[in-house]
Amino acid sequence: MAEQGSKTSRIRATGRRRRQSGKGRKALTVAAWSAAGLVLVGGCGFGYVYFTLNGNIESVDINAALRDDDRPQDVDNGSMDILVLGSDSRSGANGEYGRDEGAARSDTAMILHVYEGHKKASVVSVPRDTIIERPDCTDKSGGSVPGQRKAMFNTAYEVGGPACAVKTVEKMSGIRMDHYIEVDFSGFKKLIDELGGVEITTTKPIKDKSSHLDLPVGTHTLGGEQALGLVRTRKGVGDGSDLGRIQLQQAFMKAFIEQAKSVGVFTSPKKLWNLADTATKAIKPDSELDSVKELSDFAGGLKQLGADDVHMITLPVRYDPADLNRVVPLKNQSQQVWAALKADRPIPASATKDAATGSAAGVVK
Repeated sequence: MAEQGSKTSRIRATGRRRRQSGKGRKALTVAAWSAAGLVLVGGCGFGYVYFTLNGNIESVDINAALRDDDRPQDVDNGSMDILVLGSDSRSGANGEYGRDEGAARSDTAMILHVYEGHKKASVVSVPRDTIIERPDCTDKSGGSVPGQRKAMFNTAYEVGGPACAVKTVEKMSGIRMDHYIEVDFSGFKKLIDELGGVEITTTKPIKDKSSHLDLPVGTHTLGGEQALGLVRTRKGVGDGSDLGRIQLQQAFMKAFIEQAKSVGVFTSPKKLWNLADTATKAIKPDSELDSVKELSDFAGGLKQLGADDVHMITLPVRYDPADLNRVVPLKNQSQQVWAALKADRPIPASATKDAATGSAAGVVK
């Protein structure tokens, strides 16, 4: 186990990677990243505000759960990498969406890479049904969970929680995660409602009884319930695949970012407080983001990003010939993605060539 005070093992609260020069560096998951960016409350100056919001935050200590010598090198190139997960747990207020069949799994996963300067970012969505090699992990009770050569990506969270999800992503990508953020169903809905809804335009009708969604062609302002239905629907659009759902999630994420900016999130103290209160209850960050001050610093590094500044792709995959309900990474193309992010470069167009995409592109804009 890495020592808590180890400078090389800590996930830094400032949202920056260290550099010798001194220059700085939850979809269900769609909401997670954006929610973190909504808690910019560091300048309000009222002690009760900090006390209240700090009390909302439930965090997870990733560093304590992972050995530093079993993680990728902490590259000091000014970038920032965040694993953003949405859990499909049906516990508590999420019970209205069905019963658990076993432990919770990561319903959606995105790796957010913020480039040096924090003016551009890339998002890599990882399909939950991706077949990967899951590493050895530790479960919540401290027991050992053997790795698995051919496991679905979302089982990492199921068997070992957030730390195993982070470890799996780091083994896949060779990139050390600076932060982890998770959001749940009920928190997502409340966040969207507090924002006043998010406007999207559908080019084809979307109807899915499972996700309580019925949208004709046209422009809609989605409240929390409908937004949740949109980012969760599979059967309502395209070929019913997880790849198609990811396309909807990415389109919604861009709309979410634009809506947050349009309502003056960062200029209206009242709106900021309401959103911050909701967001800090909705998300579960790593322990280096478990205070208002740390989240405020983190948010300061993201607020420059607009929808047009974020390049979104899905991890390059193909359908698994042995089971068309599963996908497997395209080795060469995936390595292009990870190599680009590791070097803090844009993801080349060739990385997504010949990759499976589903059939929901352009349904939401």
